[in-house]
Amino acid sequence: MKAVKVPDVLTTAPYYLRELKMNGVSLVESCTHSSHVEGCMYLEEHMLMVVLEGTNRITQGNSAFMLHKNEMVLLKKATMVTFNKSGNPENNMLYDSMLFFLKEEFLVDFMKIAKIESINCAEPVKVEVKPVGERLLKFFESLKPYFSEPDNIDAGLMKIKMLELLFDIASTDKNLFQQILQLKKQVFTDIPSIVEENYANPVTLTDLAYLSGRSLSSFKRDFQSIYQIPPAQWIRQKRLTKANELLRTNLPVKDVCYSLGFESVAHFSRLYKEYFGHTPSETKNREFVLVD
Repeated sequence: MKAVKVPDVLTTAPYYLRELKMNGVSLVESCTHSSHVEGCMYLEEHMLMVVLEGTNRITQGNSAFMLHKNEMVLLKKATMVTFNKSGNPENNMLYDSMLFFLKEEFLVDFMKIAKIESINCAEPVKVEVKPVGERLLKFFESLKPYFSEPDNIDAGLMKIKMLELLFDIASTDKNLFQQILQLKKQVFTDIPSIVEENYANPVTLTDLAYLSGRSLSSFKRDFQSIYQIPPAQWIRQKRLTKANELLRTNLPVKDVCYSLGFESVAHFSRLYKEYFGHTPSETKNREFVLVD
């Protein structure tokens, strides 16, 4: 399953979801009538998902979350998320949600306005599904009319509304608010666990550096000292070796390609042939054996 990078592609074909946008925040509305829709998305920004009708089963790494009507979850950027959403059979199969994509500079602005000087927490707050209370539910409902005329919404008004969201969360759910603040605080993590978990995702080196709690230069330096090879080269070799393994299963070439983060089948085939000396299709036809 090919992952789409969000939020930018959600307003283009074939999705055409409605969006409100300002510097630092994108708000995307997903409203459909369908019994079942599944997919995979790569988060380029932190995302607060709010389900207003229907259900959505979210998987991120080794964690799975089931969201029902009037529930929400906050997921950090630079991670792959699979979703499985279903409409409410008692309401014409309606599925309705809002996706808030939060840039870090917006969080910094909020911390300055709210006069929050530091983030003190003994350990990271656990990600979990949270109920949407009456106060937040009214706030989400107040945003609905803006989607009908997004070009007429002043950027200043949008910023006020998004700041209102964070202040409302601060007042109604301390645990979720602490989780939001921690998005700005990088956690120093060992490189092997990060790259092993994410090499098959469409990540950039900047993403991996962020996930490891390092600057890009520090990440490259530390990676080189561990693996004795540049990270981009290691990731490419790791993906191709895994592809060789998957091609010997029932998975089609296309599925193998996209499951390992390659952008296109043509690009995947070229790199694969350069590395193994034959094409993915030839491996699929069992004409060659694994090259040591």
